[in-house]
Amino acid sequence: MAADPMVVVGASAGGIEALQALVAGLPADFPAALCVVLHLHASSHSSLPEILSRAGPLPAHHPHDGETIRPGCIYVAPPDHHLLVDGDTLGVKKGPKESRFRPSVDALFRSAAHTRAPRVIGVVLSGVLDDGVSGLWHIKRVGGVAVVQAPEDAAFDPMPRHALEQVEVDHQGVAGELGALLDQLVRAHAFDDPTLNMDDQNRLALEVQIAADGPRSPASVSQLGPYTPFTCPECHGTMVQLEEGGGLRFRCHTGHAYTAHALLAELSDAIEDKFYQTQRVMEESFLLLGRLGQPLPKARALALRAQAQVMEQRARALHQLVLTHTALSDEEPSPG
Repeated sequence: MAADPMVVVGASAGGIEALQALVAGLPADFPAALCVVLHLHASSHSSLPEILSRAGPLPAHHPHDGETIRPGCIYVAPPDHHLLVDGDTLGVKKGPKESRFRPSVDALFRSAAHTRAPRVIGVVLSGVLDDGVSGLWHIKRVGGVAVVQAPEDAAFDPMPRHALEQVEVDHQGVAGELGALLDQLVRAHAFDDPTLNMDDQNRLALEVQIAADGPRSPASVSQLGPYTPFTCPECHGTMVQLEEGGGLRFRCHTGHAYTAHALLAELSDAIEDKFYQTQRVMEESFLLLGRLGQPLPKARALALRAQAQVMEQRARALHQLVLTHTALSDEEPSPG
């Protein structure tokens, strides 16, 4: 295990501003490396290294696979690649997505927990759903420190809020104060002894390996937990269930992973997609029935037209369901 401390930071929606505020508070002699995952679309161009280099005193860049980690540097995950900590080097990999994202905050956090325990500080910033919660939970299990942006300071508070609900967080604060806090924590060596047993360590190692290369065999994922009736939204493979404190996650045999909140969001989108697909089939059906009846004798044409009218009514009723469908969520509804 590498001896130097490591800071890993995850953000999603609203994360650029929070990251700028965080790195602005870091000193020029910050004695740890800092790895950053910001969720981006796979085809996006990332200017985040340049943005962060301008925002604070530390240089930031996209690392290459196998690059040696150096204190005082900010390493930003490139689009469509997981950024993983592998001891004193970095992995830049194209393993399976997590909750539809690559890079994944959780994959980075777990890899740091696995190879840098206990000298790891995990930081969750602004973002939607609950990305980063699983990885932060693992960091705490190996004796690391959990830091969260105060939800009221975040542009999007679900990621920090879920972290506070599901993980025993050590510190929270506004983004502009987190840089100084991280400097204090790194220099104070504020780390605990790991609490993972051998089975937990093996499962953590397996998930880190999956993030890098995918499962070695379809059966290997079954080591993580029991099979469920749920199927993967991406590949439709059967998923196993992982319980982490008060949270649930799911992973399929090809390696895709979903938090419970992300899976619920995918199911909600799937319901709307199926509504529209069924509406399309019904509309095509009544249009085709009308065309089939045009050259036929009057009695048969009237029968087909009657079927078309019934199908058109059903399509209109389904369209009303589409318009009134609301996203599934376990979030409390907003007042009013």
